[in-house]
Amino acid sequence: MKKLFQEFKNFAVRGNMIDMAVGIIIGTAFNNVVNTLVRKIVMPPLALITGDRSFAEKEWVLQPASENGEAIAIGYGQFIEVVIDFIIIAFTIFIVIKAMNKLRTKAENPKDIEEVTPKDIELLDQLKNLMEEQNELLRNSRKN
Repeated sequence: MKKLFQEFKNFAVRGNMIDMAVGIIIGTAFNNVVNTLVRKIVMPPLALITGDRSFAEKEWVLQPASENGEAIAIGYGQFIEVVIDFIIIAFTIFIVIKAMNKLRTKAENPKDIEEVTPKDIELLDQLKNLMEEQNELLRNSRKN
């Protein structure tokens, strides 16, 4: 139990937990934006084209409802909405990562004198270096 607590403490001190929490919060908010975009902007025109009120309610009925039970149907409309959500999220993440990698490459390229690294990125890099030094000191103090 003590080892588990120590591992959690190391994890939290390194900043990974905070990074992960921020990523989850931003991801959840982004997911809500994309869901609203798909359901309220993309799908209504598609439903209008297909002649239905709601595309999510589209289904392929395998067995109609009977007095013994409900209908058995494949709800492909909602599946298509989820696939469109996924494509928008995946494409957006691809664009963001591509832009971040381009900025990182320019910041790391010593021959690139066009772009000066902004002060806030320099400060973040200094903070990262200080945190790494602090983690190393913590590791060394625990070994002794």
